[in-house]
Amino acid sequence: MNQAVILISGLVLGIWVYLVLLHGRYWRERPAKAQGTTSAEGPKHWPEVCAVVPARNEAPVVAEAVGSLLRQDYPGKLRIILVDDQSSDGTADIVRRTADELSAADRVRVISGKPLPEGWTGKMWAVHQGSAEIEDFSAGAKYVWLTDADIAHDTDSLRGLVARAEAGKLALTSLMARLKTDTFAERALIPAYVYFFQMLYPFAWVNDPKKKMAGAAGGCMLVQRKALKAAGGIAAIKHALIDDCALGKVLKKQGAIWLGLADGVRSLRGYPAWGDIWRLIARSAFTQLQHSLLILVGCVAGMALTFLAPPLLAIQPDFGVRVFGLAAWALMALTYLPTLIYYRQPVWWAPLLPLTALFYLAATVDSARRHLMGRGGEWKGRVQAQKVV
Repeated sequence: MNQAVILISGLVLGIWVYLVLLHGRYWRERPAKAQGTTSAEGPKHWPEVCAVVPARNEAPVVAEAVGSLLRQDYPGKLRIILVDDQSSDGTADIVRRTADELSAADRVRVISGKPLPEGWTGKMWAVHQGSAEIEDFSAGAKYVWLTDADIAHDTDSLRGLVARAEAGKLALTSLMARLKTDTFAERALIPAYVYFFQMLYPFAWVNDPKKKMAGAAGGCMLVQRKALKAAGGIAAIKHALIDDCALGKVLKKQGAIWLGLADGVRSLRGYPAWGDIWRLIARSAFTQLQHSLLILVGCVAGMALTFLAPPLLAIQPDFGVRVFGLAAWALMALTYLPTLIYYRQPVWWAPLLPLTALFYLAATVDSARRHLMGRGGEWKGRVQAQKVV
């Protein structure tokens, strides 16, 4: 038994050495430097852009989100299509009023979403309808800016996205919005949400054309319209619950893609209670595991070895095992520090990452339970369950 513990301790430390040195530098990400802020940095011609915003019952935040789009300091033409996905809270009226207040009614079109057909997720159906409207409202658009009704942008957000896309001839340019960390639950759990995403989708690998890894952040995606059409349009990912990464995958076949952390893009939606964050994870975690119980078992084992074993090994009586456990725990904490700093959180959260991982692991298991009960992908009154294998 003692020999088995020694072997496990060596394996755990080996996992963390690999993650630190060889896993795409996922833990070293910093906010991307803004581009296009001077005339020398931007393209000679700023192409037309059309933003497509799906919205379902976003009355508390949609005015700020749409207002931030209308205030963009963008040298080119920008138009906005908001798809009101059968809201019951007056979302569409708020958007129209916001556009009128900013004297921009001619740049905003609000369309009423049609009933959700079988085989589509709600958000993708709304985005599909908005994308189709571009042909009439903004036919000259080179890029489609996919952003959400709960995301606010600094005034130079679009300028930076387009400058990067034009310079790199990118099919997809995406920024991960800064999430809210106002409550204790958010401060304890939300930075880890971004950390785990970076671990699953190392940005350096996503941005490397030679690697198959693809990903994106759904709150802010600038898509080359020509590449989107070549990929089959939004219909190519109509069933996707994790739609941003699915879109990244199909667009990487059309050209280079890029994903980075944002400073000037922020989420307006909070997840103030522990249960709110639990449901956020449980909504799509099992989808990430391809709805496979076998993969779920592997995920539980892998998470336990990677995040839960180090502190447990650190309290074992064998000195060598303790050293290996402490070393693995220290490496884990060090990799978490950049994310905590990005979120302006105290560094003492770093050694507590195993507890956070335990929360995420339990929510992932609950995600599988929800799918087995036919409640998979439950969000905003809709259930989008998938087959369990």
